[in-house]
Amino acid sequence: MNDHSSVVPLAARQQLMTEPALGAGNFLDHAIAANPNRAAPFVFTHRTDHRGEVVLRGHSLLDLAAVRDRYATWYHANGVRPGEPVGVVLGEGLEPLLHFLALTALGAVPALVNDAMRHDVMVNYLDHVGVVGVVADDPTRLAAAYRQDPQRRPRFLAPAAEVRAFDADRAGLPADHPYRHAPDDVVALIHSSGTTGTPKSTMLAHRQFWDGKQPRMVRFPAEPYDRLMSLMPHTHAGGLSYFLTAVLLGLPTVVMSDWRRAAVEPVMEAFQPTMVASFPRTFVELATGELPVRGAAKVHSWFNTGDSAHHGHIRRLVTLGERPAGLIRPWLLPRQKAEQPTLPGSQFIDGLGSSEMGMALFGQVTTPESARDDRCVGRPLEVVLKAAVLDQDGTELPYGQAGLLGIVSPSRTPGYWNDPKLTAGFELAGYWLTGDVARRTADGRFYHLDRTADVIDTLDGPVYSLPIEEVLLADCTDLVQDCSVVGVPSPNGQRPIAVVKLQAEAAAANAEEVRRAANKALAEAGLAALAAVRIARTPEDFPLGPTGKVLKRELRTRFATLLAGQ
Repeated sequence: MNDHSSVVPLAARQQLMTEPALGAGNFLDHAIAANPNRAAPFVFTHRTDHRGEVVLRGHSLLDLAAVRDRYATWYHANGVRPGEPVGVVLGEGLEPLLHFLALTALGAVPALVNDAMRHDVMVNYLDHVGVVGVVADDPTRLAAAYRQDPQRRPRFLAPAAEVRAFDADRAGLPADHPYRHAPDDVVALIHSSGTTGTPKSTMLAHRQFWDGKQPRMVRFPAEPYDRLMSLMPHTHAGGLSYFLTAVLLGLPTVVMSDWRRAAVEPVMEAFQPTMVASFPRTFVELATGELPVRGAAKVHSWFNTGDSAHHGHIRRLVTLGERPAGLIRPWLLPRQKAEQPTLPGSQFIDGLGSSEMGMALFGQVTTPESARDDRCVGRPLEVVLKAAVLDQDGTELPYGQAGLLGIVSPSRTPGYWNDPKLTAGFELAGYWLTGDVARRTADGRFYHLDRTADVIDTLDGPVYSLPIEEVLLADCTDLVQDCSVVGVPSPNGQRPIAVVKLQAEAAAANAEEVRRAANKALAEAGLAALAAVRIARTPEDFPLGPTGKVLKRELRTRFATLLAGQ
């Protein structure tokens, strides 16, 4: 693996920052034009051979363009035209990104769908989007669902293997290929979890999804020794965002097709990344039990986005790896000289973001030397024009008071596909509501307290689930490996309960033992006590959504009558 000849020269990166036509719909073509090393492999896929050893395969910019054009030829031959949405239902890894490139090169709109979504929910979602066709790893279950209601069936429902095997010489591409996007053209649709009802469909636009990422061209780590491991779901905006950055920088990147530790750790040891980007799901596993010392030996930075991570997991991960002296900026690292001295341990950059925000808009850096600061997500990044904590009327609240987190940024979504009413529901007084409850300090730091849907409405006032989880994970580590706190009804209003996964060495502990330990720690932190604890001993007891998030709505339903007799 040659990782010394693929990175874009600094002068070309500076030019990319100011390129007016560059956006999420054409970044591959701009990368090819800017990078003199366009034939050097830099995007890596992985597999395990018959001996159980990890095999990495590299792909260059020119390789990506060739596959993109072949796939685009298939889509064009099947009638896909500019502006039309197409469902892409594929497993994790490089494949959904290649289909994204192919469809945007035609001016079409890929509706990227995590293949772990329930199929009845998936069909409702694809019907809401109005896709003209669907490409899936296994379309048989979708076909069965459409047979129940053939009026909803799109024009084509094809296996991904058919696209991969297509002979591009049998058809051609449009004369204006690749398509030239206007700044406001929609380039992708990203769905929410869809645990109940039809998922929301967030629009990403050509220029909007590039806004805010420009500074990464010169300040994101891209030294000759740097390598990125992307554990993001690649049907999600987070995976697409890191892929865009890696392609424009020519940054050697392994695109993982499995986020679970058993698959991740052997690839880490083979690839030796200096950076790891993920949702919290993998960081929880890597921080549990014996730490991945060999795989993380060269890691200087962990990048988290989506839900903010917990200190109990972060503090273990930052003991791993090594970092150049002076890493101090969220998301962005000063350019380092190879001979610069290193420090033991790494930094964890916790970036609160979402598909609707377009990128992580807040950044908090934790190093081994950092003091604990529960639920702090840092200050807004430079793309944020304004961030505020608001009341229900859109009035900015005083420092220290909890309220709705609102942002003003060119990176925010244009809205939800086919749902202007839902879009309007997230706009208030000129702000976009992120769906989070937060508080702000006088020095400009923000603290993430909860998702608005997860606030526990007790008779004594609102109780926020995330600070409680923080204490359980950081202060009850001898018992609790992971947890989720939700509110359930009782005769005296809602009360918080916790569903916990136990540490392996605490497998014999019972729920009451955990509750007593948790409530002692919560009392010391000045937080509300738990009314009950339930132990999750099977994966079904701790349900995860398609992107690895705990399904709190499902837990609330499951335990709705737990406290009825109290």
